[in-house]
Amino acid sequence: MARALPRPRSPLSAVRRWYEQEMGWPTTATEPVELLVGPHFDVLEMPADAGRAVLRRLPDTGPVALLRPSCDGNRRLERPKVLMLIAAGGAEQLPEILQWLEWGALTPDLGARGAGERMPAPAVPVRAAAADTLSACEFGAREAAGWLRPPRPGRAAENSLPSTGFGAGIGGDGGGAPDLIRLVSAAATECHRARLLRARNAQSDRACGDQPLAFSNASRMSAGTRPRSLTL
Repeated sequence: MARALPRPRSPLSAVRRWYEQEMGWPTTATEPVELLVGPHFDVLEMPADAGRAVLRRLPDTGPVALLRPSCDGNRRLERPKVLMLIAAGGAEQLPEILQWLEWGALTPDLGARGAGERMPAPAVPVRAAAADTLSACEFGAREAAGWLRPPRPGRAAENSLPSTGFGAGIGGDGGGAPDLIRLVSAAATECHRARLLRARNAQSDRACGDQPLAFSNASRMSAGTRPRSLTL
């Protein structure tokens, strides 16, 4: 009697297995696979143009993923987003940090995902060394996201995530992951800058000098509204 051969494992199960066994991160039973936010990390999210500018300013941030547009569950995205992993609990601190940095509601494009939320599981990184560059983001056939700076298996990634606790800015194993306040400062600045650039490009047919929005630190200083983050 012929023995039935087991069915080949689907790419989705391989993705789930990699995150659960290699990284120790819980996943959902949904398809495409999603990562549970909160148990090991939170997520700082922003438009991709702002996120890439932050990565150029801060070479060491911890794992960073790129989310394709229109691929975040049931939510429709108009543009790609960058998802930066931060220490668990960081999402809850974001509003307070923005208030302390005097950004307030000036950065509507900067958000966070915390406990009880999810993020799309990025495609399993194939070339970790190459993927650390900003242009080498690899997407799978069905995954909604890919790694710009992938996590390293066998390493306690959460120990090197940006945080506000003891040792922030040092990294759990000697790395240079920035403290969360400095990361939020850079992210808020670049989100605001990118928003103004998009608005300016959309209004490029206006007469020169007719710009209702301007990223002028001098004018904001004179008005007493220059964000504290620009001094960090």
